[in-house]
Amino acid sequence: MLASRFWLTRPFAERSTQLFLAVLLAAMTLVTLLHVVVPQGHALHVNAYTVNLFGKYLSYALLAVAVDLVWGYLGILSLGHGAFFALGGYAMGMYLMRRIGDRGVYGHPELPDFMVFLSWDSLPWYWAGFDMAWFAFLMVLLAPGALALVFGFLAFRSRVTGVYLSIITQALTFALMLAFFRNEMGFGGNNGLTDFRDILGFNLRSNETRLGLFLATGVALALGYLLCRAIVGSKLGRVCIATRDAEARTRFLGYRVERFQLFVFVVSAMLAGLAGALYVPQVGIINPSEFSPLFSIEIVLWVALGGRATLYGAVIGAILVNYAKTVFTGVMPDAWLFALGGLFVLVTVFLPRGVAGLLAYRLKRRRRPDDDGATGREVTP
Repeated sequence: MLASRFWLTRPFAERSTQLFLAVLLAAMTLVTLLHVVVPQGHALHVNAYTVNLFGKYLSYALLAVAVDLVWGYLGILSLGHGAFFALGGYAMGMYLMRRIGDRGVYGHPELPDFMVFLSWDSLPWYWAGFDMAWFAFLMVLLAPGALALVFGFLAFRSRVTGVYLSIITQALTFALMLAFFRNEMGFGGNNGLTDFRDILGFNLRSNETRLGLFLATGVALALGYLLCRAIVGSKLGRVCIATRDAEARTRFLGYRVERFQLFVFVVSAMLAGLAGALYVPQVGIINPSEFSPLFSIEIVLWVALGGRATLYGAVIGAILVNYAKTVFTGVMPDAWLFALGGLFVLVTVFLPRGVAGLLAYRLKRRRRPDDDGATGREVTP
């Protein structure tokens, strides 16, 4: 009864959401048990490096869900979500750099090592407050959210749509990449931010902290997925889908389409920033390469491979592609890009609706074998 009344609880009544949460919980539990309970040296033991790798995959999955929200349900092909991901990562990186204190190479109590090396006298004003965890975590959401708010307001108010909007988002992330490469910006230049020591007082190099970050990323993925499912299943989501399919008709019905677009775009950017914040302490570095337009294009490919407009398909695509990248770089380091490109071509040709579309097709065939045979209707994926 509650699920039908309150929009935030409606996803729990959906079978797809229940299955997704069950699989995610089972995977997190299995990795934890294999890491903690199974002794080292055993064939089933999951070491700290693998736990970190899984945590990285989950942060990418959250980023893919954020992209699928705006592309799959709003029709906005954003080629700049890497910028929001990187901004969240830099906000977390600035906090982690402030946590180093006098333990750095140069032993300065306030200035990070790269600022001492560049002969900076004091912290820039925009670094103020990042020594406090609550402020840094707030900026993880506010920094990408504010950028998306300003950019989206100008773009949607001007009714920039389609390929033109995609090009503008790509130009946005490219401009930010060039800016963050400059040493005078105060973000570490080409090297970025690295050499992190601890987070909230916990040693980032300890196995317990790595496991905790993995579990925190899994929880964030679950909450982000539930939020997106709640939005999609609400009246707001139905207006978004109507805008995706027929924007002019939706405007004719009296809806202020740009307001819906702006709200969902900001929510998506904040989720991307959260993904970046969870990514940085597990990888140990954030640099301007995360702003690269190629990275943003790769995110879109994750969603396309997994299945657009499904959310769980975006998770499948992100994990599948990044796992394949890990395998290919080890097996064929000189030709892994060709292998990855071939994977994309095969999926595009034989799975136009992605992996999620194939799964949905098979489930539909299993549920209705008699009906399809009796009526002679063909079930299309």
